[in-house]
Amino acid sequence: MTSDHRFSASFFHKRPIGLRRARSRNDQLPAMPTSLPDDVLYMICTQLWHQRDFDTLYHAALAGKQLAVPALANIYRYDTWYSFVKIADQSVDSMHDDSPVTNRGSSDVDVSALDRAKPQRARMNPEEFMTMRWAQLWRTLVLSAMDKTLFPYARHVRTLNLEDLEELLQDPKFKNHVSSTFFEGELSTHKIQTTGPKKSQRLDPGRTSNALGDVITASTPLLEELSGKIENDALLRWIPRVPHLRLLNLWYGGALVGAGPLLRQHCHAFKTLSLWGWAHEDADQKFADFLNEINPQTLESLEIFSYASIGAESFLALSCHGDSLKELKLGSINASAMQSLNMLAGCTNLTTLLLTDATNRSVDLKNAHNDVFLEMVAWLTSCKKLRSVTFRNLRGSQDLLTPMLLENDIHLISLELKGYAMADAGDFHQALANQPSLQELQLQGDSDEVGDGVATLVESLSHLVNLTDLRLQDVSDYFTDEVIGRLARSLPKLEGWWTSGWGVTDAIWRDVANLKWLRRLDMAATSRFTAHGILDFILNLGPGNKGLVLAIMMADVDCDLTEGEQTMIRETIAANIDGRFEFQLQRGMTSKEIKWRFG
Repeated sequence: MTSDHRFSASFFHKRPIGLRRARSRNDQLPAMPTSLPDDVLYMICTQLWHQRDFDTLYHAALAGKQLAVPALANIYRYDTWYSFVKIADQSVDSMHDDSPVTNRGSSDVDVSALDRAKPQRARMNPEEFMTMRWAQLWRTLVLSAMDKTLFPYARHVRTLNLEDLEELLQDPKFKNHVSSTFFEGELSTHKIQTTGPKKSQRLDPGRTSNALGDVITASTPLLEELSGKIENDALLRWIPRVPHLRLLNLWYGGALVGAGPLLRQHCHAFKTLSLWGWAHEDADQKFADFLNEINPQTLESLEIFSYASIGAESFLALSCHGDSLKELKLGSINASAMQSLNMLAGCTNLTTLLLTDATNRSVDLKNAHNDVFLEMVAWLTSCKKLRSVTFRNLRGSQDLLTPMLLENDIHLISLELKGYAMADAGDFHQALANQPSLQELQLQGDSDEVGDGVATLVESLSHLVNLTDLRLQDVSDYFTDEVIGRLARSLPKLEGWWTSGWGVTDAIWRDVANLKWLRRLDMAATSRFTAHGILDFILNLGPGNKGLVLAIMMADVDCDLTEGEQTMIRETIAANIDGRFEFQLQRGMTSKEIKWRFG
């Protein structure tokens, strides 16, 4: 905790000094209140929350019962608006997102500074100490749900992530150093072992986290978000307890079986569903039943990260939420489901759409299922509110997107297309110019037979003047100094730029240095940069480039930089703009062999 934090916290522990002095000087002064009104305390705690000052809020909660209520309410507060705000390049939803003590802690935490008052802890291994604190958080939450703490902290919880609890139970440092104390007393009956011979039994993290979740959810009436590997019978018990539930993030889709009617009856705010996967053979029918059972026109967001055996029935059932559904992300679509995508035609209010073909372009909709293809084109062009579109490995995806890009009523902000044939994408590349609203563009396609494809692509890219993030793989393999310079001159708002290229030299630096907001430049191009050229580029950068990461990943072996030159560049970029320099030789690699950093 910083000195500022300690000073702020002292406000909650001490009576104003001036007030005590006044009384000592004149006993005849009228009595003055020794505490602030409740509404002022709420205002102070709310302001501390906006400043993300959880340390002071924590000490306020310890100061007394009057302050504990507004302090705890803000510590566990969730604000929808903040889910769209970025702080330090990361979305911030609640204290959980800022905490260094979840998900195995943080390597950035100075343990000795956190606990100088307790040297015996400061002498512990930092990772063990963070695991201990991590466990204390969960133990305290469970005990509060059992009404074994001074204040009922659990009643203020808005977000419960049982996956984090399961990760704690799986952590080797927890098993070796913390487990015995964690399950002491009241928690001992909730420790569940694996089945089998007694000697081979061990802690079952999944079942134990569900057992502890059963205790917690009995005392979290304000819970809004629930995540984890939750079993079906547990979810069915918990839903009636959490009437404010609006988000479910489940590992197994099978946990939803039978949950629809309960959500319809008890959770009228439910609107967001995320699943890791659902591979059971009857998943399509069961998921369709679920979608039909919950309140119609209430689901606003659906995301399935991995493989799920859903298809026509589920897609058709989504039309029951066609007016409400704004975000649809299907991360791994099987061949049968690919041929049923036209069933999504009722979902026309989408703002975000992500489709990934699990078969890796094996289904040719345009030629083998042309009726489905045409109905998909009609569906996409009718989604006038689309702002973000991502297609990965869909065969012929450029042909699906072209008519949508030409719609004057559609104004995209983000577009990602991976796994398309550049030789067949002339119309698509031309249509890109019709979306000047684009701020983020990611393209990856086969560039083996480009023909005039590069010229068409570059011409369209030059019209996208609002781009802040441009990431190109393979499609940019034949970009030259002239092409990169032209893009730098045409796209003044770029903040992030990932590109391949061929024979790129110091000639690009003058134009790239004029990108006043550039914060990341990844050059996966075969390049012949010199130390002098790179240093000159760095010295010409301005305050808007503070923190720039410059990564040269495919330098020609004949243009290797010496260790001394690399050190000089790293020191210069750090001193001038607090930036970072990364360097790697080509060594016979092509850009296709470099890990695709954003996919």
